[in-house]
Amino acid sequence: MVRSLFYALAALAASAVALPLDVRERLFTIELAPGVTKEVTEPEKYELKAQGIRFFDITETGPNAADVKVAAVTYPTAVQQTTAVNALIPSLNQNNLKTTLTTFSNFQNRYYKSTYGQQSSAWLLQQIQNVITAANVTAAVKAEPFTHTWGQSSIIATIPGKTTNVVVLGAHQDSINQRSPQNGRAPGADDDGSATVELLEAFRVLLTDSRVAAGQATNTIEFHWYSAEEGGLLGSQAIFNSYKSSGKVVKAMLNQDMAGYVAPGTTETVGLFSDYVDTALTTFIGKCIKAYTKLPVVSTKCGYACSDHASARSAGYPAALISESAFEDTSPYLHTTEDTLETVNFPHLLELAKVSLGAAYELGFATL
Repeated sequence: MVRSLFYALAALAASAVALPLDVRERLFTIELAPGVTKEVTEPEKYELKAQGIRFFDITETGPNAADVKVAAVTYPTAVQQTTAVNALIPSLNQNNLKTTLTTFSNFQNRYYKSTYGQQSSAWLLQQIQNVITAANVTAAVKAEPFTHTWGQSSIIATIPGKTTNVVVLGAHQDSINQRSPQNGRAPGADDDGSATVELLEAFRVLLTDSRVAAGQATNTIEFHWYSAEEGGLLGSQAIFNSYKSSGKVVKAMLNQDMAGYVAPGTTETVGLFSDYVDTALTTFIGKCIKAYTKLPVVSTKCGYACSDHASARSAGYPAALISESAFEDTSPYLHTTEDTLETVNFPHLLELAKVSLGAAYELGFATL
């Protein structure tokens, strides 16, 4: 975070984002750090994002606990499913990634309050349901919208296992043009269309495994595509708060945010985040990265509430985050018209898909 919160907040009064008057006048409560809240207008929210300041929008939920109590989970000391995963990896298809992302990034934007955001979510849900229909599954695999008070739904795909313990892989589906959220062009190819399509491809290949298709995984495996991450982690907050209220047991949540950009002049890596995450799960995800891709792991940080894993963590669930690189090397085009398909490195994105597939299988069959 280059600019301090003090100076960023002081600059808000001078900000101007093109939004309707009634939206500009409404105040939202955001949480910038544990115990640090502020009331801002919607244009001020996006001015903060433009300055690299992350936050929860807690207008509807109230503050998160300053001292989060995360359930302790013991993960395997080593990966255990290499034979099965390595047999599946060749089925991951780079052309599928590009084809899906081409359509997904062609929506005008995927802003969670726009008609385009509703349309893109409906299209994505149909693609997920098409994958399930095409798979030879005997388990009751399903994909359903998780509706919100705004227009764009989140999506949850469920692969039942032998227990109701849940492991989650997630990414956010929405995009934003930070200067014109409602109607501005926001292809969001890397942020976060890249991880969205990569999870879909991992989901497709996972369902080709006979044990998974028959519901023989130890744990129930869920894939999540969150709405409204750009609005302050709103979609993921709604889901994980609902899970907490209903007593759902989530043993692991792996989030991916931006998976396809490689900065010129840098070495390809996988960014494994170390702040505001579960250390034990993060350690295990590092083992999955090393087992299923040849890319080196780089430890990095992104600050408070930087992506949807933070919602799982605040609800008391162990969470981890990976990305395309170290935080400082991630795409500079996010939240602009320039976050296009041309900036995505598809061989790199395929490597991240291998990690997703491996992590889903390992966590799905682990005794946790």
